[in-house]
Amino acid sequence: MPQLLDGLNPEQLAAVTLPHQSALILAGAGSGKTRVLTTRIAWLLQTAQTSPLGILAVTFTNKAAKEMQTRLGAMLPINTRGMWIGTFHGLANRLLRTHHHEAGLPQVFQILDSADQLSAIKRLLKSMNVDTDKFEPKKVQNFINNNKDAGLRAQHVESYDPYMRRLVEFYAAYDEQCNREGVVDFAELLLRSEELLARSDAIRRHYQQRFRYILVDEFQDTNRLQYRWLKHFAGMDSALMAVGDDDQSIYAFRGAHTGNMNEFQRDYAHDNIIKLEQNYRSHGNILDAANALISKNPTRLGKNLWTSADAGEPIRVYLAYNDQEEARFIAEEAQALHREGIALNDIAVLYRSNAQSRVLEHALFSAGVPYKVYGGLRFFERQEVKHALAYLRLLAFPDDDGAFTRVVNFPTRGIGARTLEQLIDAAQQSSSSLWKTAYAKYADAPAGKGLAGFVHLIRAMQEATLGVTLPEAIEHILQASGLMAHYVAEKDGQDRVDNLNELINAATVFINDADAIANAEDNGGLMASFLAHAALEAGTHQAGEGHDALQLMTVHAAKGLEFHAVFLTGLEEGLFPSEQSMSERDGLEEERRLMYVAITRARRRLYISHAQSRMLHGQTRYGIASRFLDEIPVELLKPINKGYAPAVEQYATPAPRTAKQHSSSPWRMGMNVRHAKFGVGVVINVEGQGTDTRVQINFGGAHGVKWLSLEYAKLEAA
Repeated sequence: MPQLLDGLNPEQLAAVTLPHQSALILAGAGSGKTRVLTTRIAWLLQTAQTSPLGILAVTFTNKAAKEMQTRLGAMLPINTRGMWIGTFHGLANRLLRTHHHEAGLPQVFQILDSADQLSAIKRLLKSMNVDTDKFEPKKVQNFINNNKDAGLRAQHVESYDPYMRRLVEFYAAYDEQCNREGVVDFAELLLRSEELLARSDAIRRHYQQRFRYILVDEFQDTNRLQYRWLKHFAGMDSALMAVGDDDQSIYAFRGAHTGNMNEFQRDYAHDNIIKLEQNYRSHGNILDAANALISKNPTRLGKNLWTSADAGEPIRVYLAYNDQEEARFIAEEAQALHREGIALNDIAVLYRSNAQSRVLEHALFSAGVPYKVYGGLRFFERQEVKHALAYLRLLAFPDDDGAFTRVVNFPTRGIGARTLEQLIDAAQQSSSSLWKTAYAKYADAPAGKGLAGFVHLIRAMQEATLGVTLPEAIEHILQASGLMAHYVAEKDGQDRVDNLNELINAATVFINDADAIANAEDNGGLMASFLAHAALEAGTHQAGEGHDALQLMTVHAAKGLEFHAVFLTGLEEGLFPSEQSMSERDGLEEERRLMYVAITRARRRLYISHAQSRMLHGQTRYGIASRFLDEIPVELLKPINKGYAPAVEQYATPAPRTAKQHSSSPWRMGMNVRHAKFGVGVVINVEGQGTDTRVQINFGGAHGVKWLSLEYAKLEAA
């Protein structure tokens, strides 16, 4: 027993040896919560307070469940196989397998993954003769899953207009189809098992009597349905331990409900809260910055991280002229850290949006720094970017059959597999490319759906992109192809939309590169040269497993990880915190929690960088420093270049230059101007000079006020 409890601090020891009662364990970042959870289970078993059959332990990932089982196996000589340890969905599946008859399922029911579910929905809509242009299968899938995650069956969903009523009809018909075929989708596992426990007193009592101890990891990430599911297992003699950190609740977009922690405190813990505040990861300055920042959130339960280690180094702040300079600085500094003996694997670059990785990847590629995108793909390997590049390839090289087959039916335009097979056979017989074969057959046919529509679309793109700049050509292709609209309509499509916009930025940077322009003629023109550049960067494979490589990732992906040195990039208003969060209820609080997570990933050294300007939609956007920098005490920050001064004034919006300073500019405040995309507007501000001149225009309506760079905007007097 002493060996099991060795090295625990007083709060950890109190949590591990808690008597038979419910409690909320408020576990700060780096406070050893995984050790507390596993040691708690081991202590309960070793002191014979329960058997493995009496424990229910819920984690959020299969990886966490396996880690818990491995640690328990090393701690205890007894067999823990009978213990229920797993994710919510994994345990729900186990429950339904055991009680399949009561749940109305066949003994060997099948689970549909996301792709299988989408196929089932398409089959359903076809059988109902539904117009899939109006009711896209992906949207129907999102509607069904969102309501299941909220614990709502079709009959409980409010239908406030005809469109919503149709969606509810599809949901009900889909449920009937799944029941008839004996299959369940992923969201159904939890909902059906919760419904089973709610209606069956006998089954519910059985598990309440069995599970005397219920432990839940990452409780701050639970949604309302998951909490309801847990409560069914809690009987009069059950002791529940919820371990979580409300300061690290960053998954509201997935339905996580931070209010569950307050409800658990009221329902079970009854003010029995143990705070794990001693941090074993970071030096003092990093923790002080995190504490100061998160203290601005008014609704938190409250805790203060501390460490027995020293204060360590100050947080380095770098102000770059633009995002490219920011990326170059990070590449050079990472190389310097590596020369000092720090493994590249122990250095992470974090960003708020996936699209930010493109500039960083280019800088690391150019500097020869091995890197790996953690939990994701490199920029030019991402699905949406490859689709866009395939359209470009088809315009530049019409005989590229690979590009043709990739986009001929994406976004979907009613071209079936049989039609493509016939086209491929015809192309092989005539020893011609797919494009030439399709063009010969459909060039004079009326435009419509199918291959004829695709041929007319590509021809129209070819004509529209003649004589325009590369960024303008890409922007047109993204809109005309339907790629942008397709990803805008996706439930979680914002990242993909950002990546498509970042492709425009990449093209803008490319055409401003003197070497790229010089080499364009030798490579068949600017578009061909840009495609070769993209292929070169995409073709350099990520560092494999076991190879030392810098880690690139979003802040969301970094949760649960730690590194010797962390670069936290893009600390600008509208980027971090995100622009979307400004208009969402509690959005800014969640962004602050995300910043807290980012800061607490660093053990020894933390860099925070931001840029005065950044490319957005192919145009330069001038930003101001994030409010989160203001919320970190100045004495914890160390500016490392002359462009930065740690004072509140630094974060104020720079005053625009007066019109008098731009007497050479043809644009004046009050002028009416016309833009190809945004229409007619009024100039309300002008700043900069020469190629750096930009104007602020009020377009009214949906487009509102926008800053445009005159170098790329192509404005006309109206």
